[in-house]
Amino acid sequence: MKAIVYTKYGSPDVLQIREVDKPTPGDDELLIKVHATTVNRTDCATIRAKPFFMRIITGLFKPKKQIPGSEFAGEVEAVGKNVTSYKVWDKVFGFDDEGAMSQAQYLTITEDKLAIIPENISYEQATASSEGAHYAYNFINKVDLKKGQSVLVNGATGAIGSAAVQLLKNYDVNVTAVCATKNVELVKSLGPDKVIDYTTQDFTKDDQQYHYVFDTVGKSSFFKCWKLLKPGGVYISSDLGFLAQNMYLPFLTPFIKPFLGGKKTAFPYPSDIKRTLLLIRKLIESGKFNALVDRKYTLQHIIDAYKYVEKGHKTGNVVIMVEHDNGN
Repeated sequence: MKAIVYTKYGSPDVLQIREVDKPTPGDDELLIKVHATTVNRTDCATIRAKPFFMRIITGLFKPKKQIPGSEFAGEVEAVGKNVTSYKVWDKVFGFDDEGAMSQAQYLTITEDKLAIIPENISYEQATASSEGAHYAYNFINKVDLKKGQSVLVNGATGAIGSAAVQLLKNYDVNVTAVCATKNVELVKSLGPDKVIDYTTQDFTKDDQQYHYVFDTVGKSSFFKCWKLLKPGGVYISSDLGFLAQNMYLPFLTPFIKPFLGGKKTAFPYPSDIKRTLLLIRKLIESGKFNALVDRKYTLQHIIDAYKYVEKGHKTGNVVIMVEHDNGN
């Protein structure tokens, strides 16, 4: 089978398309014929092994998993003897934040990391509906949302941010979305109550205060945003931040919150992929979720896709269409 392979860490130029052995599913796994995958910020960080401590998981001197990619959509080609929830020909989508090795024609995965694709969407829409939505949902799970509260989402056109805006509207909260001028109308279509154009207004100086600030692109900080928070408000970022501050501030802010009006931070450690996929499937079927797709590439143009994502200005998701010998 064809797959994207990297044997050392570095820029997107380390990526190569190669012929490799087709994987064989274990007793608890499924073999998936991949029709679409994505390139996301996680993939870009993984091939560069940045931050450096990622190597504890990905491999100290070279990558343990030499095929990148975390999300996918395709069809089941074979199932292990212990798999009970799926059968051959089922159309599925899924995600593995530890690496699904999905930038290939085939992959193997356990059944707790995938779900049936809703009938009303394509493979490309399905593959774009997992990673960003999963991380967005795990922002929401870290706070106690109540009807009528206010939430600011910075980076509302990214995969996480666009998913967060749509998910939040199901909680009857007031959502303010931050984006650039060119995407204002697109973001309005996602349903926020207010849109801030960061090219003309510094959102950290907004005169409104919020119960929660979700920085889904990691381009701000708790200290820049704490004035935006109401007393007891929470700031969450998708990025580790300067000197990995967003990892340790959740442990520090409870001790200094009397000096900050009770304001604090939380870290959106993701969990329970299956729960997210089932929720997103339900929302897609009811017309309440639509993953944004920016650009589409093929495996042959994977380097271009990575370089585009690394610029940090994608709108939603960058999808990779995976062709097979029969052209499908």
